[in-house]
Amino acid sequence: MTVSFISLGCAKNMVNTEQMMALCRDAGITLQEEQAGADVVVINTCGFIDSAKSEAIDTVLAMAELKEAGSIQKILVTGCLSQRYQQEVLTELPEVDGVLGTGSYSDIVPALQGVLAGEQVCRFGNIHAPIEELDRVRLTPDYYGYLRIAEGCDNHCAYCVIPSLRGKYRSRKMEDVLTEAEKLAKEGVRELIIIAQDITRYGIDLYGERKLAELLPALCRMDFHWVRLHYLYPDEITPELIEVIAREEKILKYIDLPIQHCNDQVLRAMNRRSNKEELIELFGQLRDRIPGLVLRTSLITGLPYEDEAAFEELCQFLQDVRIERAGVFPYSPEEGTAAAKMLNRVDTAEAERRAELVVDVQSRIMDDFNESRLGTVVEVLCEGWDAQSMGYVGRSYAESPDIDGRIYFSAEREVAAGEFVPVRITDTMDGEVTGQLWEEN
Repeated sequence: MTVSFISLGCAKNMVNTEQMMALCRDAGITLQEEQAGADVVVINTCGFIDSAKSEAIDTVLAMAELKEAGSIQKILVTGCLSQRYQQEVLTELPEVDGVLGTGSYSDIVPALQGVLAGEQVCRFGNIHAPIEELDRVRLTPDYYGYLRIAEGCDNHCAYCVIPSLRGKYRSRKMEDVLTEAEKLAKEGVRELIIIAQDITRYGIDLYGERKLAELLPALCRMDFHWVRLHYLYPDEITPELIEVIAREEKILKYIDLPIQHCNDQVLRAMNRRSNKEELIELFGQLRDRIPGLVLRTSLITGLPYEDEAAFEELCQFLQDVRIERAGVFPYSPEEGTAAAKMLNRVDTAEAERRAELVVDVQSRIMDDFNESRLGTVVEVLCEGWDAQSMGYVGRSYAESPDIDGRIYFSAEREVAAGEFVPVRITDTMDGEVTGQLWEEN
């Protein structure tokens, strides 16, 4: 059997794809990158918001064309879209031969065998079950990798479907996390990216207390060069955690802190546990204790109770606190969420207009940040040669892979992908920066 995997959505989804690939490898199944010529194409989907659902459906339809042309035999859909729309995927997309939910990733091998035998596979395991410890076939470059320390979410934000797709919050045992981290270090991973729906809550379900501040120093003692953190929730950040981030040299001074909004009424309606005053105080503490800190956040426009005054408050807040990075999304009411039943919201077109305005605000903040970097020398993780710019491309501590910009730089010597080099920032370019390799004689 030959199988090709397509992984859509977030890094956490990618880890699940990597685990399924390892199970296939261990079962003697041949994995190939190209879809054409595969017996089965597995599409691991995201189903979080409308744009993610559209991407998943478009991918299924593209694979259906290959199937009709005889280039592939079967299509198996896994992940959040199939978990959210269990029977609908099979009925509305008849080209699909089987579906696996988010509680059934470990069933990938029998599912593949089933669809090739002509069975319409439909498996949905317990999404609240403890996390299975599985090997991975990594899809990231050798020099960076993700370490998922927990699954699910207990935050129950009013606009979010993740708890119904991924289950309750479950931490992995610390010894299992450290064992996997040691394996990644031995494989040559230089940038370790810690991920979960909420890494700040890590350990509270297993040990009765937050354990991230204990886990991070243990990871920093391993042979990683950088340790990057995604995602920390504002109300869960403790003084102890701030101290660890400030003290540990390997932990990048880059914090992804999704706040969604700043207006107190909007935050209450969304079941967020922070208010504007607490956010301002937290940002002040972080910047005071961690010099050079780069903050990233997620913002939603058009949420219930966001009137014009609340929106203007958000724009002013962003100009005051100067968050360097932000993902901005127009609100879309998701079926099955409490917010979808709320009437106090703007229409979709207005939510999209507001999102564009916030992007404009954030673009100016990002441009100011990039301007402030001119003339400085930063450590850059080279990601290889970029043919379009005819130079090298990489990232500093301020750029996380796939979600932030990159640094383009020239060098008189060859620079290998995965090599850390000093780069002097010399110019800005469409929200990104350029520079030159800077090395003392």
